[in-house]
Amino acid sequence: MNQKVRRLLISIVMIALLAVCTRPVFAQGQIRLDPHSSYYPLPIMLSSPATFNVSTESPEHTAYNPVILLVMTNASYQGLTGNVLVEWDGGSKSFAKEDFTSVVDNSEKIPPGTTPGAGYTVASLKEHIGVNGTQDDALYYAYGPFLSNPINATSQTFNVTLPSTNPRMLVYVLGSSSENPGVLDMFVPPTQPGFVVPDLATILLASASFSAFALYALKRRKT
Repeated sequence: MNQKVRRLLISIVMIALLAVCTRPVFAQGQIRLDPHSSYYPLPIMLSSPATFNVSTESPEHTAYNPVILLVMTNASYQGLTGNVLVEWDGGSKSFAKEDFTSVVDNSEKIPPGTTPGAGYTVASLKEHIGVNGTQDDALYYAYGPFLSNPINATSQTFNVTLPSTNPRMLVYVLGSSSENPGVLDMFVPPTQPGFVVPDLATILLASASFSAFALYALKRRKT
């Protein structure tokens, strides 16, 4: 193996390692959502139930009245075989199929009750969940209070079970910076997509795409 090819392979390995190890930068005071165990560099959980850790990015901030937001594709919604279950230490919340609301307008922001700087546009959610993002694509979302305590810098764990024949669902967490019930002004920054539960096909596709890129790069370097 000549030096040029060797350097290229080393560069590819380093890029892959950085993708695995690098975490997104969060603004202080916002909510951080992480998988409970090691994961592929894409925000994808590989099993249901999926386990998450949630905390605030800064110890000086607390998210009161925490809310979980679940967003799924139309195919995942139509394939539901039971209730979506969210469980944490000391409690649980069940979302039936009729608890989910359809939304198609790309400019709409969900969930209701967020401040202008919080919440998520439907267009962004469509991009993160992998639908083609046209105005006619429907997403289904449900949200509600969860956890037994406010969210602070000490990580709390919760599980999400998605019973669907075609599972594909985003998981987000929001909260309020005030103890008094009010608008939701703390959230997981959109720079990190909500974790998709679960979708092995996307991981396989991403792996194939990376391999194809590596082979293409090697071929071009050789020629």
